[in-house]
Amino acid sequence: MKLNELRDKEGATHSRKRLGRGIGSGTGKTGGRGVKGQKARSGVAINGFEGGQMPLYRRLPKRGFKNIFAKDYNVVSLGRVQVAIDAGKLDAGETVTEETLIKAGVLRRAKAGVRLLSDGELKGKVAFDVAGASKAAIEKVEKAGGSVKVPEKAAE
Repeated sequence: MKLNELRDKEGATHSRKRLGRGIGSGTGKTGGRGVKGQKARSGVAINGFEGGQMPLYRRLPKRGFKNIFAKDYNVVSLGRVQVAIDAGKLDAGETVTEETLIKAGVLRRAKAGVRLLSDGELKGKVAFDVAGASKAAIEKVEKAGGSVKVPEKAAE
């Protein structure tokens, strides 16, 4: 096998359709665009247009709102932290923060902070310094002999 002998398998590629080359070609006259009219022309963008009737997205009532002050937290479970400790990526003696979790590969990037959830079990005592934690997660960490440091307002 030589580089100049490389080629696709038989039938792997299709030659492109040549549109508008006579009625006998099968794609002549209208070139696969149907009949005349707005959609047969180029530059048509009429998604959502209902021919002058009030469009569906305007007939339906507005609903809900977007809270511009909402914080987007990284969610981490206790089980995920324990897996990282078992793998030797996290040091149990060190305080677990957002930076240490990113360095260990538990989180990909920093957001508004870390919120600790109670899924899974902790085997040893671990100290956490996080932006938020569920009550059940705090109970589990303290039961294992660890501690959770959470800002006053975030503890819920």
